[in-house]
Amino acid sequence: MNPIIANSITNSFTYEAYRHLVATYAQEGKTSGHTQTEAYINYTKLNESRMHRLDKTIEVLEDVKSKLAQIPKRYIWLVLAETWCGDAAQVLPVIHKMAEVNTNIDLKIVLRDEHEELMQLFLTNGTQSIPKLIIIDTEKEDVIADFGPRPQGAKQLILDYKKAHGVVDEAAKIELQKWYLANKGVEIQQEIMALLN
Repeated sequence: MNPIIANSITNSFTYEAYRHLVATYAQEGKTSGHTQTEAYINYTKLNESRMHRLDKTIEVLEDVKSKLAQIPKRYIWLVLAETWCGDAAQVLPVIHKMAEVNTNIDLKIVLRDEHEELMQLFLTNGTQSIPKLIIIDTEKEDVIADFGPRPQGAKQLILDYKKAHGVVDEAAKIELQKWYLANKGVEIQQEIMALLN
């Protein structure tokens, strides 16, 4: 296995530990990562309430559940995230619910800014976009696929907004959150399953 990936796995959080971190930071008025600003602290607070809601409401689709349950191989799902990241707050609870279906899937989370070498291996169009799910076949000790930072529908929404307005501003972020809310994690589940097939 790539030593950078192996090291990241060793120094990763479980989902529960990551959720505890988000909740603690939100409560203490802190944020993870290199950018320590009021805005990022507020995003962390917002993400805590989002994740709290999604942890309760997200449901794995029946067909996805049955396919996940039949996976015989062991996988590590390694996710790069930060507590302030709006997309991570929407995507991670879905990934967690999917991983819970089968004990062969071991979900691990690392903070992007503490794992820059790992992030460099999984850039999106040259950018350090998160969340990024890295799917590792533990038997082959090899990466078989990666997903993120957003499902296609959310990606398209941002591209269209940028084309129309020239920037991605707060209004764009609101539209994006509405998209996630309406989609209920369906596209995330479908795209990850397509990668596993």
